[in-house]
Amino acid sequence: MPEQTFLDIRHLDAGYGRSQVLFDVNIGIPWRGGVAVLGRNGAGKTTLMKTIVGELASTTGELFFDGRDITRRRTEERVRSGIGYVPQEHSVFARLSVRDNLAVGSLSNLDAGAVDRVLEIFPKLGQRLDQPAGTLSGGERKMLAIARAMLGNPKLLLLDEPTEGVWIGVIEEITERLIELAKSIAVVIVEQHLDLALRVAEYAYVLDRGRVALQGEAGKVRSDPELLRYLAP
Repeated sequence: MPEQTFLDIRHLDAGYGRSQVLFDVNIGIPWRGGVAVLGRNGAGKTTLMKTIVGELASTTGELFFDGRDITRRRTEERVRSGIGYVPQEHSVFARLSVRDNLAVGSLSNLDAGAVDRVLEIFPKLGQRLDQPAGTLSGGERKMLAIARAMLGNPKLLLLDEPTEGVWIGVIEEITERLIELAKSIAVVIVEQHLDLALRVAEYAYVLDRGRVALQGEAGKVRSDPELLRYLAP
């Protein structure tokens, strides 16, 4: 676990009704930099993200964010405290234009120049401002979802499969943007593309059947002979 942490997850259990998915999970996220959460399908990665943002309540354990106990805080309170979340699916308002999607994201942002700055990060969106979000390519929708989340001025950005369904040429562009973002805020990425995740991340956690099976600096995790066993279908 990183020495100085911004988000502390301690002995976390979570799941859906009687179906427990996460078991005694302990994770630390530094105040800046990239952290990858890896694991095969069904390992508990999305459940972890939903629990951090408050969409799913933990059954036991504690979550501390920026020194505050947020274990029982509602989702909107966590977002206001600085947690941004880009879910795997349904991350944009399909019927609204790109401009209106960004306007929704900036409702709580008093900085008049915030939209211009996210358009500098994702210039393709500036060419699609009046286009309905549902007609964008998969990669452009992911960019829009990240841009909208950034308008909330997050200190911690959670990304669940940000390149799923994205053309390979756009994946590289998204990767470069995430590397830049991780220089100024904490970025947690759940991603099937191992090389992408470990390029963005400095530290990695590997989940297996809802437990942390492997963790360490990204380079050490990549070279660990156990890694492929935990990622194999």
